[in-house]
Amino acid sequence: MEHAVHDKVGLEMGRRVAARFREQPALLQIARDNLDRWLRRNADAPALIRCYREWLAILERPLGEICQTLCADTEEGRRLRQSSPFAGVLPPSEVWSIKATIRERHAKTAA
Repeated sequence: MEHAVHDKVGLEMGRRVAARFREQPALLQIARDNLDRWLRRNADAPALIRCYREWLAILERPLGEICQTLCADTEEGRRLRQSSPFAGVLPPSEVWSIKATIRERHAKTAA
């Protein structure tokens, strides 16, 4: 998948995750649990550890700031979404639907 498509998928998933958090803030625990598990599993990968710690710090912020970060269509937002700890917040069917819709749109505009 092209980088631009990845970025669009990541942004849309970020928007949906943010909406979910606004409805159910307790879902933030999924991200914290993922990060805790990944920190243990990848203890010998300094670059990953740095990304995970950055997300842990973001998750300490107020909910509105976390949601802004998830929805930021900026270089920093794109960079952060590449190591998103939000696996499991959206159901797989929704993730697949987002990817299919964006790929289809991209294919139409590329043709």
